[in-house]
Amino acid sequence: MVQPGLTTAELDSEVGRLIAEQGAVSAFKGYRGFPAHCCLSVNEAVIHGIGNRRRLQFGDVLKIDVGVRYQGFVGDIAMTVGVGGVSTSFQKLMDTTAQSLYKGISAARPDSSVMGIGREVFQCATKAGYGVVREFCGHGVGRNVHEDPQIPNYPDPSNKAKLRPGMTVAIEPMITLGDPSVEILADGWTVVTRDRQVAAHFEHTVLITESEPEILTRDEGTPLY
Repeated sequence: MVQPGLTTAELDSEVGRLIAEQGAVSAFKGYRGFPAHCCLSVNEAVIHGIGNRRRLQFGDVLKIDVGVRYQGFVGDIAMTVGVGGVSTSFQKLMDTTAQSLYKGISAARPDSSVMGIGREVFQCATKAGYGVVREFCGHGVGRNVHEDPQIPNYPDPSNKAKLRPGMTVAIEPMITLGDPSVEILADGWTVVTRDRQVAAHFEHTVLITESEPEILTRDEGTPLY
């Protein structure tokens, strides 16, 4: 649906309709007062953007973050898409952010540390010259939207959490074209880069197994990236 001229409110409404069509409910709407079915964040908005009357323009970078509650469990997924087409620099940012997600997922193995996920994400992003948001991070997810452990996108030595088989975690790099510092707008939700440069965001819900990590939010027919 993402095309120039579409409003983010229209997109949010369709997300809500599609979730209901599957017999599920949005895990975000009403969560701590969040007013929308999903998070729609444009350009300098990193996460938690709220759909409104803004019309998407050719070249915009749109982050779509969807959480669904189904039969007592929550799944959380995010992707970044270009509206119509994007510049080479924006495309490289998007590509690197997606790569950093899969680097992080590759480190999600039993008895390994949460810090290992952050190390892989951070190294992938910073090697390419990008910033890594520190104020927000991935998290455990299962019965609730946010559970322990926290999953930073950088190697935080104070985080001693270990990954165990049966755990489900949301790994979600938030990577910036410029400085990674962020602030929250007056709506109390939308997180934007302080320097107002573009950001990208990708996320999967991942099951820790006895061997390989299993991506629960992957749809083979419609790959995330």
